[in-house]
Amino acid sequence: MADAARSSSIASLLERHRKRVEQLAPPPVEGVLTRMVGLTLEASGCQAAVGDRCDVLGNDGARIEAEVVGFSGDRLYLMPTGDIHGLKPNARVVPRTGAETCAVGPQLLGRIIDGAGAPLDGVGQIACEERVRLTGTPINPLSRQPIEKPLDVGVRAINSLLTVGRGQRIGLFAGSGVGKSVLLGMMGRYTSADVIVVGLIGERGREVKEFVERILGPQGLKRAIVVATPADNPPLMRLHGAWRATAIAEYFRDQGKNVLLIMDSLTRFAQAQREIGLAIGEAPATKGYPPSVFARLPQLVERAGNGATGMGSITAFYTVLTEGDDQQDPIADAARAILDGHVVLSRRIAEAGHYPAIDIEASISRVMHDVVAPEQFALARRFKQALSTYQQNRDLIAIGAYHKGSDPRIDAAIALWPNMQNFLQQDLTERVDYNRSLVELGAVIGGAA
Repeated sequence: MADAARSSSIASLLERHRKRVEQLAPPPVEGVLTRMVGLTLEASGCQAAVGDRCDVLGNDGARIEAEVVGFSGDRLYLMPTGDIHGLKPNARVVPRTGAETCAVGPQLLGRIIDGAGAPLDGVGQIACEERVRLTGTPINPLSRQPIEKPLDVGVRAINSLLTVGRGQRIGLFAGSGVGKSVLLGMMGRYTSADVIVVGLIGERGREVKEFVERILGPQGLKRAIVVATPADNPPLMRLHGAWRATAIAEYFRDQGKNVLLIMDSLTRFAQAQREIGLAIGEAPATKGYPPSVFARLPQLVERAGNGATGMGSITAFYTVLTEGDDQQDPIADAARAILDGHVVLSRRIAEAGHYPAIDIEASISRVMHDVVAPEQFALARRFKQALSTYQQNRDLIAIGAYHKGSDPRIDAAIALWPNMQNFLQQDLTERVDYNRSLVELGAVIGGAA
């Protein structure tokens, strides 16, 4: 805790120094808006670094915020963070000084904010005394604590067969309408984490209220912060929503808290970066995605995880939308490579009325062997072997072509099948803690040969 307090004190000193430098700096040179193509604004006559903010002043007095996303010669490419209606040629462009920061503090708990940090819940303004960089500060990989302890997420199948470690980054891969949000809400309500940060990035606006009120619920919201940037937000604001949610999670981790970060979805984050990249002239590389998309993904994901000694952890779940249920989608493929495991939701299983629709055979937790006892690992392996054996011979069993006694492994799998099915299903309102999950796993598979 002493290290966390020291880090917080250093951050406060740096912030005060930054403000002092800004006060002493000469006023920025203004420019003019020369061109607008799509959502991209071009300005000339002013200088600013990539990532700096500018105010674009319309003739009617409107002040529109924009961020520098690129440059070419003496021209700056800007991307607005809000509505651009009313802009005219030669509008004044006034650069701001200093990098974008994020207000953080315990006052955020129980609140719902947008990508700019403004409250959406109508409860009032949020007075936070501390600020951190929106894009975070990298941690030396050798300083991170190893992943050694399991995190209870309250979902039986994940606790027992795909155990998540504190500080792990997991991808939740699924097509549309197979129960991603419901599973995330269950983990948000039932997890043993101290703080929950939810980033709803690029999803339907209707889902925001539904997730907060029906899925997360009042009890879950008490220790949660929700950052919502729906699909109708500009692409830059969707990026900021993901960055802000991660920055808030980093703040609580540095305070020694165990944080559960839920990001729905990583695919919408990638699509927002694609819109920006293509708008400023970046060439598409893989199925329409420019190279900057695949550079942004690890920059976001690597901010999660365990902190240095004395700090807490960020256990992150990132949903990945597999368009057309294609597991080889470029974003899904890139996400698998940079995450510490993946949980695959199957449309076939969901259509059978089986929820959560987790495809155990296609899912894996890469740190499970480091955080569970050998006895649990052995039980989970036997469960998966029996499940796989049944699925491989499912057609023969269904048409009656398999005769009992032909293969002892298939006989055992058939005997276990009803109990395995019941074990993998869980009602939305049911919480199954880590210890109970292990007991029930032993009851299902413990006596099997």
